Amino acid sequence: MKMTHAEYDRYVKRKMPKSKTARNMLRAFVSGGIICCIGQLILLGYKSAGLEQDAAAAATSISLVFLGALLTGLKVYDNLAKFAGAGTLIPITGFANSVVSPAMEFKSEGLVLGMSAKMFVIAGPVIVFGTCASFLYGLIYALVT
Repeated sequence: MKMTHAEYDRYVKRKMPKSKTARNMLRAFVSGGIICCIGQLILLGYKSAGLEQDAAAAATSISLVFLGALLTGLKVYDNLAKFAGAGTLIPITGFANSVVSPAMEFKSEGLVLGMSAKMFVIAGPVIVFGTCASFLYGLIYALVT
């Protein structure tokens, strides 16, 4: 069967799935915003409990990492990520998910060579880059001031 270029283009357009980009962007925006609003509520709760701004911010970060790890362990975060997409990757809870998920996946290979060795497969480069970047920034800051 011979097709012209125009006929082939029409055929491809009929078979191609419709783009879901706008829907995915909206879901990511709303879900990421909800996670950040939850973080803000936690921060306000710590501040109203009497913590200073810096201590409340640190406690909020710790709480969000804990919640992300807990929800990953309960397999809730993965279902949320299927719906929300990138909206769950950006906040600090996504970092906790990237540490806990490989640890859970490889726990059957043992505590040391499985879970512990594979825990930082995804998050390890982020930690290394962040540590090196902060060291270089501190060094430059010390030399300049």
